[in-house]
Amino acid sequence: MRDIIFDTETTGLESKQDRIIEIGGVELINNFPSGKTIHIFINPGDRKVHPDALAVHGITDEFLKDKPSFAEVAQQIVDFFEGARWIAHNANFDMGFINAEFERIGLPPVPSDQVVDTLAMARRKHPMGPNSLDALCRRYGIDNTHRTKHGALLDSELLAEVYIEMNGGRQAALGLVGSDQVVEVAEAEETVFITDQVRPRALANRLSAKDLEHHASMIASMKGKAIWLKYRQE
Repeated sequence: MRDIIFDTETTGLESKQDRIIEIGGVELINNFPSGKTIHIFINPGDRKVHPDALAVHGITDEFLKDKPSFAEVAQQIVDFFEGARWIAHNANFDMGFINAEFERIGLPPVPSDQVVDTLAMARRKHPMGPNSLDALCRRYGIDNTHRTKHGALLDSELLAEVYIEMNGGRQAALGLVGSDQVVEVAEAEETVFITDQVRPRALANRLSAKDLEHHASMIASMKGKAIWLKYRQE
């Protein structure tokens, strides 16, 4: 299963007038980061960054002047997301902007059945909240101390960790591995290979002769009603 955990930063809150100025995404394959990411800054044309938005992400009009337009990077975005689910925190906000940008250049909208909202997931899992990205990082012990401003790629990386934890964590996926399979897991800068280990010979019986004698005596006292008799080896 292929998922893209993504986030956008925008010039403001109105998808019909405001524009996307940054998109970041992290690829997950079967609930594990593959190492592939997308990160693009986008020139919003004549739409200026609202002061309230600037306070959140810190991306200035001056910084965006030499960046490509959405039309210039749209195919790169489409190719990266091809065949994957679009997963975002408060996905209605991000997808509203994505689909508005697609509409401007004549591309079809992303079908709703390809979108997963992690905020809705978190509200079902933790109905008492809070369920902001920062709160979920605290809940799951994910270090977000370097998140001083919102950033599309950074927030995607943090959300990917949160999403994995909300789905049972890394350990949950290991239970799906068969005895003849090897899973390659990316952990920071090292690669860990996980395989089933078969013990070459059984462990020695730790019961003493006296233990066995006491057990046999207890079974005999139950006059044929002991469940152990069903599994006794003749």
